[in-house]
Amino acid sequence: MTRVSLEFHPEAVFEARAARQWYAERSPLAAAVFMEEIERATKMIVGAPDRWPGFLHGTRRYLLRRFPFSVIYRVSETSVQVVAVAHAKRRPGYWKTR
Repeated sequence: MTRVSLEFHPEAVFEARAARQWYAERSPLAAAVFMEEIERATKMIVGAPDRWPGFLHGTRRYLLRRFPFSVIYRVSETSVQVVAVAHAKRRPGYWKTR
């Protein structure tokens, strides 16, 4: 099996950090759990990138279990690129130009 690399779009990194900061201001534990969920999601995605359904603009979407966020990603032959860590209430597809 070919090893797939994981890449984060800079704006996806910003979104994840902003969400972590928002949770940290309310509960350090919630912030830690949020980051664990992001890490779990990316491990699951890299392990089986085609497992999650197609979404908008040629992407796929992994829904976090405990938080209202999705990890939106694209798959190529050699990599998975996370293009957004999107809150469920944001306008769908706002990240499409990434």
